[in-house]
Amino acid sequence: MVLVKKLFVKKALIQAMIDEYLAKKFYRAGYAGVQIVQFPLGTRVFIDAERPAMIIGRRGETIRQLARVFEHEFGIQNPQITVRRVENPDLNARVVASRIAVFLEKGAYYRRVATIMLRRIINAGAVGAQIVISGKLRTERARYEKLRWGKVYSTGYHVEYMVDRAVMHVLLKPGVYGIEVTIVRPAKTADYVRIKSPEEVKDVIERIRSELQVERGPEYVEATGVSTPSGPQVEVRPPEEGGE
Repeated sequence: MVLVKKLFVKKALIQAMIDEYLAKKFYRAGYAGVQIVQFPLGTRVFIDAERPAMIIGRRGETIRQLARVFEHEFGIQNPQITVRRVENPDLNARVVASRIAVFLEKGAYYRRVATIMLRRIINAGAVGAQIVISGKLRTERARYEKLRWGKVYSTGYHVEYMVDRAVMHVLLKPGVYGIEVTIVRPAKTADYVRIKSPEEVKDVIERIRSELQVERGPEYVEATGVSTPSGPQVEVRPPEEGGE
């Protein structure tokens, strides 16, 4: 049991070190994460990024260099690297943080960059978002600027499956800037409300009618008056027991 625990801890440490190495090396490519899967014939390494071409390199040269680094420095046997494009980069906290870091390196104003990125996150359909940039922003004394919109969960069950958080540091002339991005991805919560369309309500009523016809016959359905609604604001409830 102890050997099994050590094996899993060792794998987790190797993946954490690889993730840190790739985050420092390919943050300009919009690096989003890495996944390592062990196979009998080798190890499959999946790298997610906004711009896969920057990681693949010219004619795959960067990929071959990464394979040699993974094999000699991290001890991964026969690594097979696959680079995948992030489906929605505006809802990935790591990608957004890397974008902010690149813009700050180019000399862009931090507040304008944070505002633009927050607007892009909102347009992507996020429930909420928060961007914090800290460092020597305007004076010699360090301070931070926080922009927040919508619902940002910090505790509870929602954090496990809705919140994506990333922290990145970038070295500029005034010093080290810290960037923290928190994105609440769209998902169904306890306060989720959606108005059904007339077609959906009609399908529900048809299903209720068919179930009642099977259980109690068409005469009972006609007597209760279960019919198709004319608008979306119609509530249909099955008849109570004994209400004939």
